Amino acid sequence: MDKTVKSVEEALAGIEDGACVAIGGFFAAGVPRILLQALIAKGVKNLTIACGSGPMLGAKEELNRLVTNGQIRKVIDSYGLFRSASKGGQHPFEQKIRSGEIELEVFPMGTLCEKYRMAGAGIPAFFIPVGAGSLVEDAAITNLEANRRKRETRVIDGKTCILEYALKPDFSLVHAHAGDPEGNLRYRKTARNFNHVMAMAAGVTIAEVENLVPAGGLDPDSVHTPGIYVQRVLQVPRIKFDITNL
Repeated sequence: MDKTVKSVEEALAGIEDGACVAIGGFFAAGVPRILLQALIAKGVKNLTIACGSGPMLGAKEELNRLVTNGQIRKVIDSYGLFRSASKGGQHPFEQKIRSGEIELEVFPMGTLCEKYRMAGAGIPAFFIPVGAGSLVEDAAITNLEANRRKRETRVIDGKTCILEYALKPDFSLVHAHAGDPEGNLRYRKTARNFNHVMAMAAGVTIAEVENLVPAGGLDPDSVHTPGIYVQRVLQVPRIKFDITNL
C-alpha cells in the first residue's frame, strides 16, 4: 500500500481545532520541522501539543509563532520550559503558562515515553513506582490548580505505585531519516528519541522522511517503526537550523 502524499497540505488533512498533536524530537534532534511549520500555516487553534523532551524549545521559531498566533491550549512535556529562569520569564510561552492562558502538564521522561508506548500496545493504563512519595504521587503536575487531580495508588510487591493512563494523541508528527512508501521508518541516532513511540500511539501518524526508498529497500532488521503504525509519508529535504541560542 502506497502511503506517500504529495504535499504538506495533504499530509495534515483532518487536523482541526482542538486536536491533540504529538510532536517528536529531543530538543533540536528529530523534530518534524516541516510538518510543524505546515501545522502553523494551517492555522488550527486550541491545540494540545504532546511532546517528549523539549522539541518546542528546540524549534524556537516555530514555538514563537504558535504562541503569537494563539494556537496552543495545552502542552504535555517532560521538559517544557527554558533552562534560564530569566530568559524564560521574558518569553511569551512561559508568560502565558504563568498566567494560565496555556496549560503545561509535566511527566517524568520515562513515564511519558511509556504512556505513548502503552497507547500503541492497546493498554489503557498501568501502575508504575516512579514518583511515589513525591509531588508526582500527590497530584498531576500542572500549572492549573483546577486540574491537579489526586492520583490513584496501589501497593504492589511492597512498593507504592501510581496509576498512569496511556497517552493516545489524535495525530503524531514524526521525523525519520529513511522510510518507504509502505510507512516503514528508520531513525538516525539521537533523532530516534520519542518518534518511534509516538508513531505507535496516535490515531493517525504522519511521517516526514528525508530519504524515501522503494518498498523493500530497508533492511527489515533496521526498521524502527513498522508501516502498520504509519498512515501518511511525506518526503522532505534535509534542512539546516540554528541551535546556538536554545
